[in-house]
Amino acid sequence: MSPAELKRLTEEDARAYLERMRWPNGIACVFCGNTAVTRLQGKATRPGVLKCKGCRKQFTVTVKSIMERSHIALADWVRAFHKMCASKKGISALQLARELAISYESAWFLCHRIRLAMKKDPLAGMLSGVVEVDETYVGGKSRKGRRGRGSERKTPVFAAIQRDGRMHAQPVARVNVDTLKPIIRHLVDRKARVCSDEFGAYRGLNREFKGGHRVVNHGEGVYSFRGVHVNHCESFFALLKRGVHGVFHHVSKKHLSRYCDEFSFRWDNRKVTDSERADAAVKGAEGKRLLYLEPIGDGR
Repeated sequence: MSPAELKRLTEEDARAYLERMRWPNGIACVFCGNTAVTRLQGKATRPGVLKCKGCRKQFTVTVKSIMERSHIALADWVRAFHKMCASKKGISALQLARELAISYESAWFLCHRIRLAMKKDPLAGMLSGVVEVDETYVGGKSRKGRRGRGSERKTPVFAAIQRDGRMHAQPVARVNVDTLKPIIRHLVDRKARVCSDEFGAYRGLNREFKGGHRVVNHGEGVYSFRGVHVNHCESFFALLKRGVHGVFHHVSKKHLSRYCDEFSFRWDNRKVTDSERADAAVKGAEGKRLLYLEPIGDGR
C-alpha cells in the first residue's frame, strides 16, 4: 500500500484490507472455523459484523487479535502498522499520536500491541549455517561514567543472527556462561558454525557445535578475518541503539524485550518492501491479545 493510498484510506478500505490479510482463502469463523459466514447489514448493525451459520456467533475482523475491543479507527490501525514497519529506527508514540490525531496514551498502547504482532513465534527451525552471536548494552549513562559491562544502568542484550537468514534478540540478566550458553544451545543447530568475539563466556562452543567456533579478536583491533566476524550483530545493535537514543530517548528494562521484537522483525524482513513488511506484521496480529494493564504494570 503506497503512502498516497494510506493517506486517502477509508474505514471500508481498511476493513477490506484487514479481512484480506487475515482470511486470504475466504472468511472463516474465529470461534469454530466454519466458512459458512454471512455479513450482517442494516441500520441497527455496525459495519463489519459477521455471523457464523454454524455456531451462530457474531464477530468482526478484530476479534481474537491485537485490535480486539479497540476504539481506534481501523484506518488508523493500518496506517500505524505501515509507519512502524517503514521506519528503520522506529517511530515514537508521541510522533504517532500527532500524525494520527489520537492521545499519547492511545498511541503508546497501540505501539505495544503492534510490537506484540511483530513478536515471532518460537523458531520453527534452529538457526543454521554460519551463526553470529554477540552482546551489547542498552540504556542510560552510568552514574560513574562507566561504559559497557561496567555500567550499572545499562541492560545487556544478546543477539544470534544467521547470515542471510533469521535472527533472535533478547535482554538478558547477565552476560556470563550460565546465561548465554543455554540460549545459544536453544537457538542454534548443533551442525552450525558459531562466530563470536573473544569474550570468555563463549569459550568451549567448539566442543558443542560440529561446524566449530571461530573467534575474531576485537581487543587486537581485528574485526573481520577470512569470513570470521560478527558484523551483522554489530549492525543490528547499531540500529537498536540509534532507535533507543534518537527516537524513543528512553526505554525501560521492563519493555526492552518488546523493542527487541520490533527491531528483530524489521531485520528479518529487511529485504522486502515496506508494504510487504506491513502485511507480514498485520498477519501476525491474529490470535494475540494485550490488555492495557499488562504493559503499564508498575509504570511505563
